[in-house]
Amino acid sequence: MKGLKLITGWLRERIGWHTLGLVASLVIIGIAVTVLYEMLRNIRPDEVWEAISGTAPWRIGLAALFVAGAYSTLTFYDWFALRTIGKPHVPYRTAALASFTSYAIGHNVGFSAFTGGTVRYRIYSAHGLGAVDVAKLCFVTGLTFWLGNIAILGLGITVEPWAASAVDQLPPWVNRLIGLALLTGLAGYVVWVGLKPRRIGVGEGHWTVTLPGSRLTLMQIVIGIVDLSFCAAAMYVLMPQAPFIDPIALGVVFISATLLGFASHAPGGLGVFDAAMLVALPQFEKEPLLGALLLLRLLYYVTPFALALIIMGARELLLSRRRLATRKGISPDPLAALPVIEPEEGAPETGAEGDTRRRAAG
Repeated sequence: MKGLKLITGWLRERIGWHTLGLVASLVIIGIAVTVLYEMLRNIRPDEVWEAISGTAPWRIGLAALFVAGAYSTLTFYDWFALRTIGKPHVPYRTAALASFTSYAIGHNVGFSAFTGGTVRYRIYSAHGLGAVDVAKLCFVTGLTFWLGNIAILGLGITVEPWAASAVDQLPPWVNRLIGLALLTGLAGYVVWVGLKPRRIGVGEGHWTVTLPGSRLTLMQIVIGIVDLSFCAAAMYVLMPQAPFIDPIALGVVFISATLLGFASHAPGGLGVFDAAMLVALPQFEKEPLLGALLLLRLLYYVTPFALALIIMGARELLLSRRRLATRKGISPDPLAALPVIEPEEGAPETGAEGDTRRRAAG
């Protein structure tokens, strides 16, 4: 134990966790690119396009609905986090805007913790939230994401350990033990936060967050499970029709590949996610499977990214016009721009203003 502390201390002082994380990301990306190249160097692009164009429109539409459900569920990440950090005054529509744009942009740009946090700060600062508040919010949303992942991955690996073996190359019995350990740890966490209020500090006491209790933690887990289930369902309906694959097995493979892509910090897990899916599903022909992966990227990454950029651009244009109008002294009240009609000389004044003037004259 003492030796482990010495090693971690040396790594933190000499190298730094940020550098280690960057190196780990580059290693994951490098391995994924190598694997992807070996698997796709003999790919036939015309068959990939044939698989994409041959996908039934109703399947694409259903997958789009599942993607919309996933992004709708993501809005509750922020809505829940705002109440956890004591900012319930922020309306749901603002939470939905911040959540959708931050995730859609963060997923595609990469390093979503930084890029997503920047977008959130831009939106929430208009409601009085500072950088520390946004950092707390990002922590709670990240916690919701990981609790959901642990729950659904633990259940999936326990039920279908063979599917996990296709990704991590471990024996099924080892994966089942991992799944049970994940569920046990999750249950222990729920009990731990339910015994008494738990406060954790980040940044050497600069700020603290009170973790949700047992009941709210279960709500967090449900939100995360629903989000990931929508994503996995979108992938499932886009998959080639043959051979058959069990939905739970595909869910395990999909979530494992997603986590690998997330760990790489590559934009959209590009290359890493795809390589993991291709390696874990060798029973499918590469061209149809690659076509399904490209369709999922179009629906889950490209389309929301374009919509988020349009929404943020329109919002920034509107805000700049308002600031310009304020600097020029233009009132936002349209009635204020109407001319004031003075009464003719000798004519009786009416209304509250006339009563005031008559009392003053008298």
